[in-house]
Amino acid sequence: MMQPEQALSSLWLGLGSDANALQAVTLSGEEPALPSSFGVGTAAQVSIAAATLAAREIGRLRQGQAQQVQVDMRHAAVEFRSERYLRIEGATVPEAWDKIARTYPCADGWVRLHTNFAHHRDGVLKLLDCAYDRDAVALALLRWRGVEFETACAEAGLAVTALRDFAQWDAHPQGQAVAALPVLSVERIEPIGAGPAPQPFAPLVPGAPVLGGVRVLDLTRVIAGPVCGRALAAHGAEALLITAPHLPAIETLVIDTGRGKRSAQIDLRSAAGRDTLDRLVSGADVFVQGYRPGGLAERGYTPEALARRRPGIVVASLSAYGHSGPWAARRGFDSLVQTASGFNAAEATAAGESRPKPLPAQALDHASGYLLAFGIQIALLRRAAEGGSWHVRVSLAQTGHWLRSLGRIEHGLAAADPSFDEVRDLLEESDSGFGRLTAVRHAGMLSSSPVRWTLPSVPLGTHAPDWTQSL
Repeated sequence: MMQPEQALSSLWLGLGSDANALQAVTLSGEEPALPSSFGVGTAAQVSIAAATLAAREIGRLRQGQAQQVQVDMRHAAVEFRSERYLRIEGATVPEAWDKIARTYPCADGWVRLHTNFAHHRDGVLKLLDCAYDRDAVALALLRWRGVEFETACAEAGLAVTALRDFAQWDAHPQGQAVAALPVLSVERIEPIGAGPAPQPFAPLVPGAPVLGGVRVLDLTRVIAGPVCGRALAAHGAEALLITAPHLPAIETLVIDTGRGKRSAQIDLRSAAGRDTLDRLVSGADVFVQGYRPGGLAERGYTPEALARRRPGIVVASLSAYGHSGPWAARRGFDSLVQTASGFNAAEATAAGESRPKPLPAQALDHASGYLLAFGIQIALLRRAAEGGSWHVRVSLAQTGHWLRSLGRIEHGLAAADPSFDEVRDLLEESDSGFGRLTAVRHAGMLSSSPVRWTLPSVPLGTHAPDWTQSL
């Protein structure tokens, strides 16, 4: 099992960052932090530490002080399950999973359905020609071979994967494409020598939030992308969540990941909506998007187009399976990528179980969110030093490949599964647009600057689509 310090060093140096900064990091705790044969605790601690260390470097430039970074593994692992510990007015929140979303046996193996969005659910039921009932779905799937159903669903724009083990995934063209990619990429959009001049950070007084004044457009949903925006907001960025009235959402996740953000709605199907987004882009530093691959590009929002509108912007793209390979345009979610890429089969084998076994957290989602926040801040540092506009790319499958590289934990599945009462010391209470919240505090700490959310979670569309202050 790779040690957290080694994993952090590899991530940090992999993006060409200053090795001396690693001396400022203290990583406490040990595996197993959660019941898993994989280093989920290590992935949590290291991805959060990478994002926090990048924030520290921005603070060093802006404030002239070198802060210390501290991340505890237990706290980080609990934050990777933040949605599980959320309470509103002391009560548990509604279940986020649809009643037929799960793994099912099929004619030659297993498949996983992701039906949390109504259009995905209805499409699966139409394809199966069965009732909205778990037993009916189970019976209908026995008539299908796994890969055939996976392919039929992909062609219909649905969210389903067949179960594979690691050997099968590694032999699959998409598994091979993912293996050839880095954990994340930070690339200049314009050719070297072209694009805008360096854009240094405005100075800050010591002790201020290190991302104060950085504007982030958050066009993401569910977990990974929203976690990225939440992480940047914890360091003081002005994060504006952009959704649309016609798009589905899962309220529990909106509440948990909406801390620190304002929320506006724009319908990009209309010219007026696109004009509004264009205006926001012209004043943004960061544009984060996690929609279906190609979805925003069809509306004219490619990285190149965004860089023309706002020279110096950092564009961050999140996908399920990476930006190359036959599945590059395929929809996906954490649970589906776990199933397709071998994790559920490997965890079941380690547990001595026949049914596919998920990881003890949506670890690919959460890790991808923090890796995206890490890459964005590295891009902002490069913009300050080199100029240019930047494109950061992260995918759930690449994150999964990284998690595999951390190694396995013998007897890790015997670890305790932390209950709500056992993590009370890591929770905080705050008012919100939904009532009094109890939620997990951020695990990445700086020695001087505050790391917290100053804005409450609010219902989608609460605010006008504007920045809070003029340029």
